[in-house]
Amino acid sequence: MRLVVTGREGQVVQSLLEAGQGLDGVEIVAVGRPQLHLARPETVIAALAASRPDIVVSAAAYTAVDQAEDEPDAAFAVNAVGAGKVAEAAARLGVPVIHLSTDYVFDGAGTGSYVETDATAPHSVYGASKLAGEQAVAAVNPRHLILRTAWVYSPFGRNFVKTMLRLAADRDEIAVVADQWGNPTSALDIAHAILHSAAMLHGNKGFGSFGIYHLAGTGETSWSGFARHILDTSAMQGGPTARVRDIATADYPTKAERPRNSRLSTAKFAAAFGWTAPEWRKSTQQVVHRLLSGETRQALSA
Repeated sequence: MRLVVTGREGQVVQSLLEAGQGLDGVEIVAVGRPQLHLARPETVIAALAASRPDIVVSAAAYTAVDQAEDEPDAAFAVNAVGAGKVAEAAARLGVPVIHLSTDYVFDGAGTGSYVETDATAPHSVYGASKLAGEQAVAAVNPRHLILRTAWVYSPFGRNFVKTMLRLAADRDEIAVVADQWGNPTSALDIAHAILHSAAMLHGNKGFGSFGIYHLAGTGETSWSGFARHILDTSAMQGGPTARVRDIATADYPTKAERPRNSRLSTAKFAAAFGWTAPEWRKSTQQVVHRLLSGETRQALSA
């Protein structure tokens, strides 16, 4: 099975490349700029065709949430038009596409965990561009899995876990928002879920459960609760730690509105694929350990 994933540097891409190492019968190829540039749609089909995929994983995206408010055209070019071109290329090649999306397609006003059929109502340019991408993918390739995830972190790239460890090395107290809730999700777990679902697609040419799925860590917390667990774990391993002070969203204004509720129900994915992410605390501990062990220590400064 040959998985071709768009992008080279993202957290999920790096996690997939790592997870695929040594797997019998699995080859993962990352294709990115300049060969494949989502803002230049004319590059997409040729780059993917040259890579000869059995399944395409559409992971590359414009992810600068606040910057997107000032660059809506750039965000939509990549997240909507570009994503659609990736799915179209997969369709032309006769293969499925697994496309990554986000909790930002919801307004965050709900009180429970969102299910796939809940109404979407993004409150940011980023969320709107990702929703448009979902629609473009579904319109051009019926053999699609759209995986919405949230609060992604890993040993790679820039993310909340690495930010908390970096800040704790320089200060005694960190103020963190306490009234936004979600499911912290390790990109390492996302990679394993993608490999698991891709194997089912590849092994079952008659697979009939394409569509939208939620894929997130098991369990929920607030950003401040997430921060406390990160720093408690770090302290137990001899790493940096600091006090966490709860603040309200209003005390930490951002250009783009964040969903107050990012909780996603993963029951549909579990039923279809027989896979559930580990409890979020366990996955967080794994990533913190890797960052502090020296295995990816240099990445803390990234």
